[in-house]
Amino acid sequence: MTTASGDHGVAFGNRLLDALSPPDRARLRPEVALEDFGMKQVLYRPGGRIDSLYFPVNAVVSILTTLRDDPAVEVATVGNEGMVGSHIVLGSETMSVRELCQVQVPGRMWRMDSGSFVRVLSEADPFRDVVQRYLQALFAQISQQVACNALHSVEERCCRWLLLTHDRVGSDTFPITHEFLSQMLGVRRASVSLAASTLQQAGLIDYRRGRLTVVDRHGLEDVACECYRVLRDEFDRLLGPADAPADPPAGTA
Repeated sequence: MTTASGDHGVAFGNRLLDALSPPDRARLRPEVALEDFGMKQVLYRPGGRIDSLYFPVNAVVSILTTLRDDPAVEVATVGNEGMVGSHIVLGSETMSVRELCQVQVPGRMWRMDSGSFVRVLSEADPFRDVVQRYLQALFAQISQQVACNALHSVEERCCRWLLLTHDRVGSDTFPITHEFLSQMLGVRRASVSLAASTLQQAGLIDYRRGRLTVVDRHGLEDVACECYRVLRDEFDRLLGPADAPADPPAGTA
């Protein structure tokens, strides 16, 4: 575990936490610790207890629904705009019996003990207000993604996913496999491979040995369905406009 130190007015690099005023961030800082998380690391298993909550900085987490006879399917993604473990806000101390939370892009997250989270949520109105606004944005993401998966092409959905991930990680290059991306989009691996090949031939991305590079951001936006812009605008409306992902404060690594 790596704990925070230094200037308490420095931003967290997480939009939800950074939506707080500097004094409110300073009060929250002793309650969190900055940690590194690896690809495919499981944060919560189906039915598991929520002992900690996570606020990504440059990591990205998938919320997956598991099925008995089929691969798990992503229902939402959480990056530096939000938090993982939001069930506890609604009064549940455990995940649903079909829900899995897994790191899809490795990186750093602030971890907060669930007991501390519940206490701060009950004591601090600004923190509770920001968390509630984030939950509204998360619910909007889930409903938009359901419609997107039902109506839009694999290529459009792939661009939506890549753009959202690009926004969150603060880097043009990040690790991803076709197998993992097929799980995120709920389609066969062959369909993802075809879509990725088309995007690469168009000069929009480059994919080599499990690492994907966004080459032409504007080109991806042109190919993506409207769902990317809807989700981006909703998070901006509820949490404020996004800046470039910030590095963790000095002294935390």
